[in-house]
Amino acid sequence: MKKTLLFSVCAALTASLVSCGGPGGKAKTAETADAKTAKKAVPEYTVVDNAQVDLASFPQDKDGYYVIFDGKTLNGWRGYGKDKAPSRWTVEDGAIKFNGSGGGEAQTGEGGDLIFAKKFKNFELEMEWKVSKGGNSGIFYLAQEVKNDKGGMEPIFISAPECQVLDNENHPDAKLGVDGNRKASSLYDMIPAKPQNAKPYGEWNQVAIVVNNGTVTHFMNGAKVVTYKLWTPEWTQMLQNSKFSEAKWPVAFQLLNNCGGENHEGFIGMQDHGDTVWFKNIKVKELK
Repeated sequence: MKKTLLFSVCAALTASLVSCGGPGGKAKTAETADAKTAKKAVPEYTVVDNAQVDLASFPQDKDGYYVIFDGKTLNGWRGYGKDKAPSRWTVEDGAIKFNGSGGGEAQTGEGGDLIFAKKFKNFELEMEWKVSKGGNSGIFYLAQEVKNDKGGMEPIFISAPECQVLDNENHPDAKLGVDGNRKASSLYDMIPAKPQNAKPYGEWNQVAIVVNNGTVTHFMNGAKVVTYKLWTPEWTQMLQNSKFSEAKWPVAFQLLNNCGGENHEGFIGMQDHGDTVWFKNIKVKELK
């Protein structure tokens, strides 16, 4: 599915002009107010439709959650835009571990983001995470696999909201953004997690993310810390006030403004941000 957004800027018409540059009219050469505020064209991109795993093949617990990580293998998981898990993602002591490269978001060939190969629409996701000192990562949801017009993969975060994973005390991102909206369990760069109750690096944090008919809630260590509604004017305005605004990043704005695509569903993923991070006890319940 290709998306191309075209824009045309027409000079303001007076009563005597039939159309912009049309018969009897004279095209304006001076820059108009409309031209100054014209939106950037969105480059072409393709949402890739890759095969998904059968959720029914994964065990369910007594509460109806599918256990999507068995503590031993990466069965059901693969790299974003890849057909297998990158080698920097391993299993250690019952947890999925990303072995940090130290390269930040400049991911190596052995790295890259990790996704569970099944799209979810309405769901409850639970897991635990911990980071190394100064660590940075993230949990994505409603993600799409997006290929740009040059054939490369766009980063996962241009289509998916992010629940931040961070060592608040030692990573500089904690001091950026607005009102702490880049700290742990925040909706990254948009809504700060309050109360901010993340544990220090090296300790496990329990998180839950609920997506239910557009209402999204983040929980951390037993407290509700973020809630918002997708696909609303308020959501659009939050994007406009963030690094994903229409002016700064038109592709990200378009994808996030309608995150989940036509069916409002997408992948769950974890971020390679170059730092060592662990995830365990990962389970998800589908909601109607």
